[in-house]
Amino acid sequence: MTGFDETRLGLSGQVYAAAASQGRPALVGYLPVGFPSVPGSLAAFQALVTGRDGVGVDLVEIGMPYSDPVMDGIAIQHATARALERGVRTRDIFEAVQAVSEVGGVAVVMIYWNLVERYGANAFARDLASVGGCGLITPDLTPDEADDWMIASDEHGLDRIFLVSPSSTPERIESTLAACRGWVYATSVMGVTGARSETSTAAPQLVSALKSIHSGLPIGVGLGISNGDQAAELGAFADGVIVGSALVKKLIEADRASNEAAGLDALRDVVSDLADGVRRAR
Repeated sequence: MTGFDETRLGLSGQVYAAAASQGRPALVGYLPVGFPSVPGSLAAFQALVTGRDGVGVDLVEIGMPYSDPVMDGIAIQHATARALERGVRTRDIFEAVQAVSEVGGVAVVMIYWNLVERYGANAFARDLASVGGCGLITPDLTPDEADDWMIASDEHGLDRIFLVSPSSTPERIESTLAACRGWVYATSVMGVTGARSETSTAAPQLVSALKSIHSGLPIGVGLGISNGDQAAELGAFADGVIVGSALVKKLIEADRASNEAAGLDALRDVVSDLADGVRRAR
């Protein structure tokens, strides 16, 4: 028994439930599509899933580069800027989702809403569902402004993952949880993404506040996790541990050295450490 509401889990929430049935939190790994190139990013997504000896992340978070991000830290901004310079397009998201599925992985997409709006909310939902994508994380879209996405995601059976932060009011937390399907993304620090030397002291309080509402949704916590020890610390109370910048940095280092293979090896090393961390979290 996981304590989750199965009617609200969706495809990505089921990943959390599967991890919980093993007595651990889920591990979620973020990378942007298109860096160091579109083909290079597809290989990187697959490396996240396969890891070392077949032990990788439970859920892949595919980021779509955007020219005016509000949440991305320095490492992710660097990678997404390079991806845009090198010609990444919104449609590359669907190829990335397929690449994850080919190696047995499950993917959600993090994307700024303007890109979905330009593509067409219903068309984007249709095309994402057609390649096996689970749903969207929309960092700049709040539930009260998400009518088009609510309709499209319902029509195509996709998950809606909205964000809450330590500054969210009780009213905002309740309305966000009510609108989510799959899981809820809790940002454990104020500000932008980026690996940090210590986990957030606000994270336990935020997770406690979310769990007190009894929404039945898993809670994934992100922003700042960089190693297995931090993953274990966070995973002691969160349903999912989300890691991004620590992974992106390995690809940046390899790109600067023009050594794509080294980047994939480094990714697998980080994923192995993180996977070990979530397995000793409880």
